[in-house]
Amino acid sequence: MVMVNNRDKVEWTEEMTVRDLLNKMNYSYSLITVTVNGELVPKVEYEYHRVPDNAHVGVFHLAHGG
Repeated sequence: MVMVNNRDKVEWTEEMTVRDLLNKMNYSYSLITVTVNGELVPKVEYEYHRVPDNAHVGVFHLAHGG
């Protein structure tokens, strides 16, 4: 099980990547920042950065404007 933003539980799958998790949660916004167990994951690593079982993941939508 993976905990997302301290509220959503997502079933973990073997070899789950950050991209897999974002797809599972239907997060498609382009300005997203992700942490896995407190470690910032660069966007270029989303396709291959593994999410371990029992991980705590933070997904933050960045906003801009003025």
